[in-house]
Amino acid sequence: MDKDNRHIKVMTLEDEPLRSEGIQHATEEERRTRTSRFRADEAAGPKLKGRSVADMPGSERKVQCCKEKYCIGTWNVRTMNLGKLDVVKNEMARINIDILGISEQKWMGMGEFSSDDHHIYYCGQETRKRNGVALIVNKRVAKAVLGCNFKNDRMISIRIQGRHFNITVIQVYAPTTGAEETEIEQFYEDLQHLIEMTPKKDVLLIIGDWNTKVGSQEIKGTTGKFGLGVQNEAGQRLIEFCQENKLVITNTLFQQHKRRLYTWTSPDGQHQNQIDYILCSQRRRSSIQSAKTRPGADCGSDHQLLIAKFKLKLKKVGKTTGPVRYNLSQIPYEYTVEVRNRFKDLDWVDRVPEELWMEARNIIQEAATKTIPMKRKCKKAKWLSNEALQIAGERRQAKCEGDSERYRKLNADFQKIARRDKKAFLNEQCKEIEENNRIGKTRDLFKK
Repeated sequence: MDKDNRHIKVMTLEDEPLRSEGIQHATEEERRTRTSRFRADEAAGPKLKGRSVADMPGSERKVQCCKEKYCIGTWNVRTMNLGKLDVVKNEMARINIDILGISEQKWMGMGEFSSDDHHIYYCGQETRKRNGVALIVNKRVAKAVLGCNFKNDRMISIRIQGRHFNITVIQVYAPTTGAEETEIEQFYEDLQHLIEMTPKKDVLLIIGDWNTKVGSQEIKGTTGKFGLGVQNEAGQRLIEFCQENKLVITNTLFQQHKRRLYTWTSPDGQHQNQIDYILCSQRRRSSIQSAKTRPGADCGSDHQLLIAKFKLKLKKVGKTTGPVRYNLSQIPYEYTVEVRNRFKDLDWVDRVPEELWMEARNIIQEAATKTIPMKRKCKKAKWLSNEALQIAGERRQAKCEGDSERYRKLNADFQKIARRDKKAFLNEQCKEIEENNRIGKTRDLFKK
C-alpha cells in the first residue's frame, strides 16, 4: 500500500504543479512578447529541419548573398609617390574595397608585385613619368585573377574567374579635353580593341578618369537622370561609345547628394565636376547595387574616390605548385651524412646513364627535403613611418571638416616626413650593402 501511495504521489508531482507555487498565468507583457516572436518567425519563413536558428553558427545565419558582395573603385591619385601607396592601401582596407583602379600613377614600365595583403598590376611609359594606370586587388580577389593585359599607359585590364561567368575590369585614364584630336581618337580605338578582345559572356566593368561631363540628362539604357552638370562635347562622345558597346554609366543611375556625385574639385574649391565614371554591361546592370563617391577618403589628390558595390560570385583559381626553394645558407651536417650513406649503397655497375641519373637526383632531393629547411619568402620592407601614416589620417580628418588651410599644412608635413623616411631607408640599405661587401657576403650583397 505504501508503495502504491508513493507511486501516486510521484505521478501527482509530475503531472500537476505544487500548491505552494500555484499556476502562473501569463502577464500582458509576456503575451505581447510571444505575439511579436510569432510574427517574426512567420516573416522569417520556415526554419531548417532538425536545427533551430539559434543553434546555427553566425556565418550560416547571415544572408547568403552577403558573401557575394564586392566593392570596386577608381581614383585619380595625381602621382603615386613618397608613400602614397601605403595610404591608398589603408583607405582600401578602411572602406573594404576589393578592386581599385588608379589613374595618373606616373610609374615607369609595367609589371606586377605583391604588397602586404594586396596585389598591384601597373602600366606606364617606358621613358617618362607620365600618365600611368594600375589595378590593386586585395587577397580575396587576387586568388581568382586569371591574368592581366598591360595595354599601354592609359589602360590596363584584368580578368577574374567567376562561378558562372568571368569578369573583365578595365581601368582607363582618358586624355583631357585640351588634348589633340588624334590622341583622343587613338585612346578610343585602343579601348575598342580591348573590348573586342573580351569574351562576350564576360561581365565588363570599365572604370577610370574619363575627363568628360555626361550631364544630368537621362538617356535610356546609357545614363540615368542623376548625373551632375551639363554635358560637353567629350561627354557626348563617351555616350555614343557606350551606346555602340551597350554600356551603362552606373554613377548616374542612383540618386545621391551632390557631394556624393562630383569627383573633381578645382584648386580654388569653387567648382566641382563629375568626370570619373564606372561603366558596366547593360545586361549586368542589375548586379550594381550602388555607385557614389567617398568624400572622406584622402590621399592628397584633387579627385574623390568613386566606388560601386556589385553582387557576383567569384571562383578561386587553383595555383600551380612552384619550385621548392631551400635555404642554402643553412645546410646542416646531417644532409652530407645522408647523401654520403645513400651513395655508398648505390649500385654503379652495368647501369644505364639515364637510370643512374634519375636515382642520384632522387637521393639528393629526398635528403634535401628531409634535412634542409625551406627558404622563407622575403617581404618587401616598409619604409614609411607610423608618424607619416598618422599625419595622413589627420589630413583626411581635415578634409572631412572642410578646413582647407589645415589640410594644406598637413599635406606639406606628410610630404616632408615621407621624404625623410625614404632617405633614411635608402641610407640603411646602402650601409647593409657596404657591410656585406666588406665581409664578403656576395649572396646577400646582390639581394639588395
